[in-house]
Amino acid sequence: MLEQVFRDEWGRVLASLVGFLGDFDKAEDAAQEAFAIAARRWPESGVPANPGAWLVTTARNRAIDRIRRERTLAEKIHLLPPPEPVVDEVDDTVIKDERLELIFTCCHPALPLEGQVALTLRALGGLETAEIARAFLVSEETMKRRLSRAKAKIKATGIPFAVPGPRLLPDRLGAVLAVIYLIYNEGYSGRVDLGAEAVRLGRVLAALMPDEPEAHGLLALMTIHHARRRARFSGEDLVLLDDQDRSLWDASQIAAGRAALDRALALGGRGPYVVQATIASLQTRERIDWPRVAEMYRRLADLTGSPVVELNRAVAVAQAGDPVEALRAVEALRAVDRLDLDDYLYLHSTRGELLQRLGRDTEARAAYRRALELATSTPERRFLTRRLEQI
Repeated sequence: MLEQVFRDEWGRVLASLVGFLGDFDKAEDAAQEAFAIAARRWPESGVPANPGAWLVTTARNRAIDRIRRERTLAEKIHLLPPPEPVVDEVDDTVIKDERLELIFTCCHPALPLEGQVALTLRALGGLETAEIARAFLVSEETMKRRLSRAKAKIKATGIPFAVPGPRLLPDRLGAVLAVIYLIYNEGYSGRVDLGAEAVRLGRVLAALMPDEPEAHGLLALMTIHHARRRARFSGEDLVLLDDQDRSLWDASQIAAGRAALDRALALGGRGPYVVQATIASLQTRERIDWPRVAEMYRRLADLTGSPVVELNRAVAVAQAGDPVEALRAVEALRAVDRLDLDDYLYLHSTRGELLQRLGRDTEARAAYRRALELATSTPERRFLTRRLEQI
């Protein structure tokens, strides 16, 4: 119970402290101290009615005490408000607003993408540096350096602790959504805890920005995909959509994802995350409408100009019953010199699948072998090896 409260409240408490102190490191130190005090006291006294407010107040008091003890910072004392003696004086809505400001600070375009991701997970998710390092398969020291560089750049360049104005919001919101989706995709590749963390961050963002359809679209997309996570692997084997055991899907999460999608559509959402969520929802129906899926991929390709989306559209066209047209689309992608897809595993595995369906086994073997050369995970290698054995 305490661990769940801490995870739920960390981002809100840290956001309030960053706004209060104007410094990430000092805010983290104060938050950690408050959480440590709670871990000692709450098992005996019980969890307060408003744990977030209790933690913020305790952390602020500790931060002020620490600054008072540091003689070199004595001149700053008069700039700080006095400690809040009553926990209920901390306004819950203010904490939420500050958390939104923290999200946009973490995802500021002046920071490198890797720094945005690490800082978002540390600041909003409350993940330890070691946890983030393990999730992204880098050393803890490497991740510490990323976090330190990001915090230092925020301080040195004066990146504001604020939500950007209306003129800048669309571009900045796009960066925030992209960072959260990148975190999810890292989790979707097998690190399920990281995927769950991205869904939680998406839920936070959608609650803080209730009128932004793309925020709800991203939440819907991640939630629906996450609902199928237990069926995607059987041991170390990758299981394709058609072969998944649907009894392993989380029906309540699918329903929650569809509700988020309905909200996005009601807000007039037509952006790429809303379209992707629509595709994900269609693929969880008992009978998948593949022609409609293909049409949605066409819309997504128009929005993004992505050759990977075109490849997915080709798969949907094949599933709709036209592997010849699907293969023609894949070959067209290969023929476009400016698109560097030769090192993209799924181009070759998709091409192998289509060639196999059309009885062109020799070419299918070559395509699968090329895909196998590019495979980096055990489930991918096992899946492609099985495909080669089946021909």
